[in-house]
Amino acid sequence: MDIVGVISHHGYAVVAAVLFLAAIGLPLPTSVVLVASGAAAHRGLSLSVLLPLAWGSAVLGDSLLYLGGRYTGWWLLAGLCRLSVNPESCIFSSAEYFYRRGAKTLLFAKWIPGLAGMAAPLAGSLNMRLGRFFRLDALGVLGYVTAWLAGGYIFHGFIRQIIDWVQGIGHAVLLALAVLLLGYIVSIVVFSLKARKYERIERISVESLRERLQDLSPDRLVIIADVRSHGYYDPGMQRIKNSIRVEPTRLKEELVALREFMAPECEIYLYCSCIRDTTSKRVAHMLQEANCRTQVIEGGLKAWIKSGGELELVPATDVQHLPRFE
Repeated sequence: MDIVGVISHHGYAVVAAVLFLAAIGLPLPTSVVLVASGAAAHRGLSLSVLLPLAWGSAVLGDSLLYLGGRYTGWWLLAGLCRLSVNPESCIFSSAEYFYRRGAKTLLFAKWIPGLAGMAAPLAGSLNMRLGRFFRLDALGVLGYVTAWLAGGYIFHGFIRQIIDWVQGIGHAVLLALAVLLLGYIVSIVVFSLKARKYERIERISVESLRERLQDLSPDRLVIIADVRSHGYYDPGMQRIKNSIRVEPTRLKEELVALREFMAPECEIYLYCSCIRDTTSKRVAHMLQEANCRTQVIEGGLKAWIKSGGELELVPATDVQHLPRFE
C-alpha cells in the first residue's frame, strides 16, 4: 500500500503522530506526510481537519521543546545534538540564525534541516517570552503546514502518477537506493580517512594529568585550555579550575594571546565536552601546525568531573555570548 493509501486508511492519527514526533526531535519526513495528506483529501479526509490537526501537533511539540530549553538550557540542546559528530558545532550553527535574524528565525525555521528541531529549545534557552515564542512559532508552523498540504491537494494527480511509476519500477528504485546507500558508506569511509590525522594527536588520561599536576615543579608552566564553543555556555556552568579560554572559532587570534603565556617548557592540555573529543582534537591539530605541542584530555570535562577534579564557575565574560530575549 502506498503512502497516500496508508494515510487514507489510518486517517488523522498518522498525521498527528508524525508532526508531533518530528517537532520533538525525531527525524521523520514531515513534508512527505503533509503532501500525501493533502493528496489523501481527495479520498475522504477533510482539509478542514487536517490543517488544524497538523498545526496543533507541531506547535505542541515545539512548545514542549521550548519549555525544555527554558528550564534545562544546555542540557537539552546537548541531548538533541548527541548524534552529531560535533555537538558544539551543532548547537552553535543553529544559534547563528538567531544572531543574524533574531526572533524572526522561528518564522522560517521549519524549512531548514537541522534548525527545524533546534529553534524551539534555543528560543527557550535564550529566554524568549512564551507569548512571543508562541505567536512566531504558530505563524511559522501554519505557513509550513499550509504550503505542503496545499501542494499535495492541488497536485494530487501528479503525485498519484509518481506513486504508480515508482511501484512499476520497483527493482530500479531498489537499485537507486542501493547506490545511495553505497554512496553514504563511501562518504563515511572518506570522512574516517580524513579524520585519521587526528588520531596522531597525543592524548592523556585524567588520572595521568592529575598526577602530572601534583608532581609539577614550580618553574614549569602548564596551560589547561577550555575549547568549548562560547555558544555552549549557560550561566552557572563550570570548567576545570585554573583553565583558560581558547575560542575554537577564532583560533588564530586566540593563538596570539596564548603565546604570551607560553614558555620553552610550556605544556598545553585541551578539553571540550563533545563526543570523541572532536573539538579538542581539531584545535590540537591546528596548534601543532603552528608548532605548539599539545595533548588532549581524554573524555574531556565529563571525565574530569567523574574523577573528582577541582572545578570553578565559568567567568561571566565567557557566558554572555548568545543573545537573550529579555
